[in-house]
Amino acid sequence: MSRLDVRFADCARDNRAALVTYICAGDPDFDTSLELLQGLPAAGADIIELGMPFSDPTADGPTIQAAALRALQGGQNQQRTLELVRRFREQNQSTPLVLMGYYNPIHRYGGADFIRDAAAAGVDALLVVDLPPEHDNELGPAARDAGLQMIRLATPTTDAQRLPRVLEHASGFLYYVSHNGVTGVGAADHTAVAQALEGIRAQSSVPICVGFGVRRAEQAAPLAQVADGVVVGSALIEALQQGGVAAALGMTAELAAAMPRQA
Repeated sequence: MSRLDVRFADCARDNRAALVTYICAGDPDFDTSLELLQGLPAAGADIIELGMPFSDPTADGPTIQAAALRALQGGQNQQRTLELVRRFREQNQSTPLVLMGYYNPIHRYGGADFIRDAAAAGVDALLVVDLPPEHDNELGPAARDAGLQMIRLATPTTDAQRLPRVLEHASGFLYYVSHNGVTGVGAADHTAVAQALEGIRAQSSVPICVGFGVRRAEQAAPLAQVADGVVVGSALIEALQQGGVAAALGMTAELAAAMPRQA
């Protein structure tokens, strides 16, 4: 079993959803990013999404766009992002770590080389926002051969005709976007999300994590009742900017406390 498989099994046993935290690699600098990354598991993060900074993050709202810009201005690149993963794995061999971002930096690195180096560093899965399932051959076969899981995105506009294609090679978990738009803007409607997840589960057993529009524990709690995991990113980045690592870890603990399901 992969780290992700083990973590979701552990959460199911404990009757809670997984808390999935997103941070941007290198924001605001390498050392601070590493400190936060290393502190997240003890604060309650079950799964970590580590953003690969890119100059044109089209699916991301202003908070993550600004984080990516800060990271790039500080010299963050794919090599340094993989170094963050290696440093994290020196202390933590159990927490699943997903690299999330866009295809351009991977393509520039070299797809096969990136897959090899990511697997060697200790990455568990990739979520490439702008690489649709129709282009799975770009990375999918090599990733699966290297033991990396490929996470897919589904949205409220993913219709019944397209959903089977999205689910075809989905592994690790399915990232369900709670509402149309960019990250960090709007709010999730947990009733609509619950209905959507019910339809997806009729076709797939892959765990489903819900993100976009989740900023506070009181927003995360109802989603934790229906999803296998809840993703929070922009709010953590804002906490980091406003109060440093301690503030971001404090928010993580608050969110983790909202993950248990009702008996």
